[in-house]
Amino acid sequence: MITNDPQAPHNTLGYDVADMLERLRWRLRDELRYCTADGVLIKNAIVEDALAMRPQLLQLLLGNDPDDPLRRNFFAEVAGVQVFDKVRFQRFVMNKRFLADSYTAFKNKIGLTTDDEHFLADSHEVVLTWPYKDCILEGGQTKDDARRRETFWSEILAPDQITQLTAPKALTNFKRYSSDGVQTEGIQLRDDDNLIIKGNNLLALYSLCERYRGRIKLIYIDPPYNTGNDSFGYNDSFNHSTWLTFMKNRLTVARDLLTPDGVIFVQCDDNEQAYLKVMMDELFRRENFVTTIHCQMSTTQGMKVRSAQNGNIVKNGEYIHVYSKDGHQDIAKHPLYDIRLTYDEHYSLYIKDGVIYPLTELYDYRFPKDLANKKALSLAEAYQKSEEFAEIVRTHLAEIVCTDKVTGFDISEELKEGEYKTYIRDDKEYLLTLNGAGRIRQLLRLSDSWGVTDSYKNPEGLRKIRGDWWEGFYLDMGNVSKEGSMRFANGKKPERLIHQLISMTTSEGDIVLDYHLGSGTTAAVAHKMGRQYIGVEQMDYIEDIAVERLRKVIAGEQGGISKSVDWQGGGDFVYCELASANQAYIDKIQRAETEEKLLDLWEEMQQRAFLSYKVDPRDYSTLAKELTDLSLEGLRHFLIDVLDKNLLYVPLSELESSEYSNLCAEDRRLTHTFYHEP
Repeated sequence: MITNDPQAPHNTLGYDVADMLERLRWRLRDELRYCTADGVLIKNAIVEDALAMRPQLLQLLLGNDPDDPLRRNFFAEVAGVQVFDKVRFQRFVMNKRFLADSYTAFKNKIGLTTDDEHFLADSHEVVLTWPYKDCILEGGQTKDDARRRETFWSEILAPDQITQLTAPKALTNFKRYSSDGVQTEGIQLRDDDNLIIKGNNLLALYSLCERYRGRIKLIYIDPPYNTGNDSFGYNDSFNHSTWLTFMKNRLTVARDLLTPDGVIFVQCDDNEQAYLKVMMDELFRRENFVTTIHCQMSTTQGMKVRSAQNGNIVKNGEYIHVYSKDGHQDIAKHPLYDIRLTYDEHYSLYIKDGVIYPLTELYDYRFPKDLANKKALSLAEAYQKSEEFAEIVRTHLAEIVCTDKVTGFDISEELKEGEYKTYIRDDKEYLLTLNGAGRIRQLLRLSDSWGVTDSYKNPEGLRKIRGDWWEGFYLDMGNVSKEGSMRFANGKKPERLIHQLISMTTSEGDIVLDYHLGSGTTAAVAHKMGRQYIGVEQMDYIEDIAVERLRKVIAGEQGGISKSVDWQGGGDFVYCELASANQAYIDKIQRAETEEKLLDLWEEMQQRAFLSYKVDPRDYSTLAKELTDLSLEGLRHFLIDVLDKNLLYVPLSELESSEYSNLCAEDRRLTHTFYHEP
């Protein structure tokens, strides 16, 4: 089939494009690298091999007939040699008919080009650096249930564009929440304000750097785990690398916010934790790694039993990677303690008047407690009574063989069976006795191992220092969805866990940051503990969930850690948003449910949105005709692509511009105040 249409795409020398595509599909039909079993051409593989001039593909395209249309279109004879025109072939392959009902053709029309009009996106001369590969921008996901095929939209940005992209942004919709209600006018910002910010967390972090660089003592984040069931919905073959890029972009700027002795905690599961650890070694330096905390977040019961019976190893833990900015390892201001559930029976002795007796001679003590005997005492009950006239002890499980290392001389002849003596060495006290075999044993006081613990509901009892294995948090998880009087079923963490991280590493007045705020647990706990906090979230539920939760905290809600810290209510926080520009259109694009609404939106965008400089206004009329051929999803892709991503939010530098009519005088005043500008 021949056509004389001068507009035939990509100069196919008069041959109909559909005919050419059919010939190409037929020619490549038996090559699995280039064609699927159901006859769909694999564009990326074909373009890659064409640019690499792979002989296998060139031979197929060349064919055996000198008059073959594929040969005539894509080869030129020079001195008797067939020379492949890879540029023409690439442009042909990128034609929209190559992938039916696709927005690819329109992406090409708005792509950056070199002087000879080659598209940069399709040129091997352009190298996209890792930090901004695939998802330097987040496409503005605002609903957790809006599971799109691509959550994070790709864009090629030159270095100077990236600088503009991450420049500080204007703020809007300021509100102060306190026990007096909601203040919307006459707000005066303080340096110690608690902040809740709605907006893209990457861009919010860069804006926060203008005010809080080097001031954040603790960062805790519980990001999407990339499980396929969470809010990280970039569901394609680049899911893994995209998640790492997503994390790296944000961790890089978050590091600059930390104080010199600041600490960051990043919680994850085993889907990405190993890769995340290696990446954080690079970002924070390997020598600044403190530990990886292993949290027991569920129990091996219920459905997990069935999983185990099927031969699976049950997963009931999560991980928290811990790094300090300056490399100091002693991040804990005090040790954490867990209840010791074993060895109670070893505390079977008591000391009275310098003599050691079996504990059963003083009390009707049983281990475990004899419930049938109402007079029998538990260890805790015996300990409470012992404070009056006796001291409960146990013998150390290990014998003291090298006595000279304890006292400096042999003490065996000084001791008698049934007695004990106190020795001091290096300011440490040792209680020593002899057992029935004449061997020296150390006595350990129960009082040295007794106290309030950090275990579930903070019970008092026999305790042990906690290491990097944090057990028992599955007990909190049973009611965690109701904590804060706010239901939130998607990855909510217990207040007790966040409380222990904050209490271990910060003091009152220190600043805590969570830029994956979610249900607001970190902010709620920090508020109850008297820490200054900053929370960032871009989902629409921020006001319905996190803000409402904090309002209940101010009112004195008694869930979570409230009773253990004697929380009575009070305090305040400021809510604000990154001032939307093109982000408002992305939100509309995502909410549109029909092609008609998207086409109406395109008309509005031509008049009011900030379109990419790569879009030629002269193409609008042509585009209007061709956009109707796109599917709903393809149309969404196109409309997002044509928006200038540098103007998702209003730049601070454009704060006074009349183009941003959505900003009122109060927004401008408070934005200047936030950035300490006159």
